Amino acid sequence: MSHQQDLLLIQRLNDGDQKAFDELYLKYYKLLCASAFFLLKNQNEAKDIVQTFFLDILEKELFRSFHGEIKGYLFVAIKHRCLNRIKSQKLDEARQRSYGILQDGEEMNDMEGKLSGYHHQLAILLNKMKGQKRVAVEMVYMQDKKYKDAAKAMGISINSFKTHLKSALKTLRDNMDMKTN
Repeated sequence: MSHQQDLLLIQRLNDGDQKAFDELYLKYYKLLCASAFFLLKNQNEAKDIVQTFFLDILEKELFRSFHGEIKGYLFVAIKHRCLNRIKSQKLDEARQRSYGILQDGEEMNDMEGKLSGYHHQLAILLNKMKGQKRVAVEMVYMQDKKYKDAAKAMGISINSFKTHLKSALKTLRDNMDMKTN
């Protein structure tokens, strides 16, 4: 009986009966939304696709191509629209990932350039630094020695070593051009 009713609705649509469209909409809207939600897992997107589809049926007169099983046509059409949406979303995500990788690469190049300049400036300042300050920095930060071992190697007390290191780091901080932005 439902198939016969659908055929009558389509005949009425072809004859220009607007109420037939409303009946078709009310009969299938919720079922098509449920079908779309099953594929998309997003209620708002599912509703959007079904509403757009019904607008297309009316505005583009898709009902003129309805033949045979209308219910099957509606569900297949919604399935294809959902799959197209999923495909489009995946392409968008891939583009965003590619753009993100590209951006990360550009940021890394910028960072490497800044670090290269930073290291160059640090080397110049260290070369200018004299005496035990320079030795303290080199032993801790370049030779990876512990304070106690570095102080012993330099032949000074640990407190004297800490004073030299603190003074050297202050000099470096004060003289480094820290333009990172």
